[in-house]
Amino acid sequence: MRISAGAPHPLGTTWDGRGTNFALFSANAEKVELCLFDSHGRREIERITLPERTEDVWHGYLSDVAPGQLYGYRVHGPYHPERGLRFNAHKLLIDPYAKQLAGRLVWSDAHFGYRAGSARADLSFDRRDNARGVPKSMVVDEAFTWGEERRPSIPWRDTVIYEAHVKGLTQLREDVPPAWRGSYRGLTAPSVVDHLKHLGVTAVELLPIHAFIDDRHLIERGLSNYWGYNTVAFFAPDARYAVDGPLDAFRSTVSRLHDAGIELILDVVYNHTAEGNHLGPTLSFRGID
Repeated sequence: MRISAGAPHPLGTTWDGRGTNFALFSANAEKVELCLFDSHGRREIERITLPERTEDVWHGYLSDVAPGQLYGYRVHGPYHPERGLRFNAHKLLIDPYAKQLAGRLVWSDAHFGYRAGSARADLSFDRRDNARGVPKSMVVDEAFTWGEERRPSIPWRDTVIYEAHVKGLTQLREDVPPAWRGSYRGLTAPSVVDHLKHLGVTAVELLPIHAFIDDRHLIERGLSNYWGYNTVAFFAPDARYAVDGPLDAFRSTVSRLHDAGIELILDVVYNHTAEGNHLGPTLSFRGID
């Protein structure tokens, strides 16, 4: 594939109709490799070193990459956990600015940057490749027709906030179309909107809807993470709440709620991530800086 310098901003991927720009921030990396995958996310088809670094942003432009392309990063650098540096290029990393993910995490010890069970704990180093079991980032087309959509812009003194979980609010409501229950679209069902308006609600605050991971200890017990406080990609709506494409499904929900005069607030907790504490897996941020 042909790669050129591209631009350091915006971060993440940007498709301009002809190709895609890739930009990743890392102040301490020594090299950043972009890994492209097939449409199923199982086979790496090309690995390309990002050619430029501008003020700690590594970037490159690929003219042959279009929306739908799956990718991840391998970031090279020092492994000194005692100094907060945990680079491990054996681990495929999720783009922190990805707006859509493909696939689910398949748990294994390969996701940890250190050797699980080692007496040296996270001071040890693991060389297993985790690419097969990690979700892939996806290049998206950010174009969206908002139509006449306008923000309600309700003054704070008049704001009434209703905190809700996407699935919890809609899954058991018989007045929501069956295919919409438990999804972003279910929030815009006429019966749900009428209920909120009847209560005098002006804003819905959604519990985490960003792409999140089911914790390993839950999976081992046959359970899942219901609440979502285990984010792995803050800019990607979680696909489990989407009937179709999660990004467009979420944007359509925002637009329809705004049309109904209802604002949307997102619950974002930056210290609740799927990488956990110092003994957590290396999935994204931990392996980037």
